[in-house]
Amino acid sequence: MAVMTRPLLNRRLAEFGTTIFAEMSALAARTGAINLGQGFPDTDGPEEIREAAVRALRDGRGNQYPPGPGVPELRAAIAEHQLRRYGLSYDPDSEVLVTAGATEAIAAALLALVEPGDEVIALEPYYDSYAACVAMAGGTRVPVTLRPHDGAFALDLDELRAAVTDRTRLILLNTPHNPTGTVLSRAELTAVAELAQERDLLVVTDEVYEHLVFDGAEHVPIASLPGMRERTVTIGSAGKTYSFTGWKVGWITSTPELTSAVRSAKQFLTYVASGPFQYAVAEALRLPDSFTDGLRAELQAKRDLLTEGLTAAGFGVHRPAGTYFVTTDIRPLGEHDGFAFCRALPERAGVVAIPNAVFYDHREEGAPFVRFAFCKRTDVLAEAVDRLKRLTR
Repeated sequence: MAVMTRPLLNRRLAEFGTTIFAEMSALAARTGAINLGQGFPDTDGPEEIREAAVRALRDGRGNQYPPGPGVPELRAAIAEHQLRRYGLSYDPDSEVLVTAGATEAIAAALLALVEPGDEVIALEPYYDSYAACVAMAGGTRVPVTLRPHDGAFALDLDELRAAVTDRTRLILLNTPHNPTGTVLSRAELTAVAELAQERDLLVVTDEVYEHLVFDGAEHVPIASLPGMRERTVTIGSAGKTYSFTGWKVGWITSTPELTSAVRSAKQFLTYVASGPFQYAVAEALRLPDSFTDGLRAELQAKRDLLTEGLTAAGFGVHRPAGTYFVTTDIRPLGEHDGFAFCRALPERAGVVAIPNAVFYDHREEGAPFVRFAFCKRTDVLAEAVDRLKRLTR
């Protein structure tokens, strides 16, 4: 019998093993620790949105294949949302595409727009699917590191400019930023926009946490800046805003040409998904802005509970301006290796977190940082805070 000598896994994916989320979630289950690692809520979202999904199921809407670009009701609601919130006008028929969550939107955008040899600039630390999607497209990722500055993680615009070469195809943005919680300012985004136009670059921007910004922080879609609508693919999602991450309803908005390109890749991934949930999300997007304001206020209170507890437990805390996550520095605890710290934390304190180094190409940059999720019930967060006190006893 012939022996296979070639590895079975495509070499582009060889560097990506089992995700840290699977490892740490298994560790939480084995030890009974509170899992503040993976970013999903432990309660369902609002009842009125759930009931909208139930009505769609019962009425037979979406139980069979929905249209490839997404159901018309949702595409119209997305276009209305972008216009009402940001003054961005999109044609729901040619400039909106519904996807199986933001993760598919990212994959489809990169597979459509990146060819072998193209360079993709991404802000590190980055959401883990970015690296895999760039690799699957045959591109080369070029990380630009966000570094701590004045209590937040800041973008070095000079470093960004220096990262652009003649091979750069696009800049992959994420704001509000996972995992650091940074919200890029209008000035920072203006500088990115000017660079993109100067060097004729596309921008793919992941804005799934757009409504989850705190303390008066402003979310600015880069597509709303002068000259950027025609070169930007904006990615949104219902899962994070409304706490229905399992529904997997995401979308892109862009020009007809860019939307068509992304749809060409997307149709060979899931083709369609989440039929009844699309109708429910259409209703959710049309709820008054006060509705999302209430969800944000509730999440901000949870952020405050966890950040105060982490500070009391001895962590260096970078207070997030957005997202579900808080990044901490373990060096004040006498620790330097985030992987070792997170693997020991369930036994030491009964809590699970994620080492930020997994989100970096430059692992040494992320070594002392650890991420906690605060999208959990208040009683769960209070118990986690109490357990973390063990670190200082």
